[in-house]
Amino acid sequence: MTIFFDGIASGVLLFLISVGLSVTLGLMNFINLAHGAFAMFGGYACVVLLNRYGVPFLAALPLAALLSALLGAVLERVLYRRLYRASDLDQVLFSIGLVFMSMAGANYFFGPTQQPLALPAFLQGQIHLPGLDAGVYRLFLIAVGLAIVLLLQWLVVRTRFGAQLRASVDNQRMARGVGIDVDRVFSLTFALGSGLAGLGGALGVEMLGLDPGFPVKYIVYFLIVVAVGGSGSIKGSLIAALILGVCDVAGKYYVPQAGAFVIYAVMIVMLLLRPQGLYGRRAAK
Repeated sequence: MTIFFDGIASGVLLFLISVGLSVTLGLMNFINLAHGAFAMFGGYACVVLLNRYGVPFLAALPLAALLSALLGAVLERVLYRRLYRASDLDQVLFSIGLVFMSMAGANYFFGPTQQPLALPAFLQGQIHLPGLDAGVYRLFLIAVGLAIVLLLQWLVVRTRFGAQLRASVDNQRMARGVGIDVDRVFSLTFALGSGLAGLGGALGVEMLGLDPGFPVKYIVYFLIVVAVGGSGSIKGSLIAALILGVCDVAGKYYVPQAGAFVIYAVMIVMLLLRPQGLYGRRAAK
């Protein structure tokens, strides 16, 4: 039960970071491999706010998300917008370039070592239950993840902004014709995805660590979650992240010599069974 619980917490953390990629990739049709760089930025912002300025942890989290969203909005306006209609290869090469630039910048300003982060006392320790030792911080992660799921689902499905976003993705010309500011919708969506990445990166410092290699080290995990869950599906990303998180933790515990083999094996099997992802739409024939 403890391994299962740790796997759920790991899966929720994967979801918190990768759901932003699902939003930008699935809803905006932009291949942003630099998504991990925004998560790294959020992690560094949280560490700086905590260690240099003494900001409380619960206040540093939304501030890190906000700073990541602002960075995403600026880069979307200055750089990303120019490549919305570019080929997939151009988008991939552009975002890979941003990844290595971000890694070089992080190494220059913070050095190559892991960044320390001390959790507040109320998030440390464990809760002991029959057959289960639950970490308090992992319980906190799960609660935050569930809240994000509900808010995102409500935003995309129930709000006017969500309707404008879906319309802009389906047919930009028609959306502009009925008065929707498509550029503004895409800017806000990209900022939202970047902010979610920053929040996940800040929350993940304690579990994943933080160093300049973060964007390369974990981008494959984020892409797996999006591919298995179905591009653009919030529910699919959550279920895929939970499955992969549990399988990853269990595999590393029971067969540590196999490393990350288990999570890749699970990904291959699931994509063979559902090539479009758990909640993705089948391609038209």
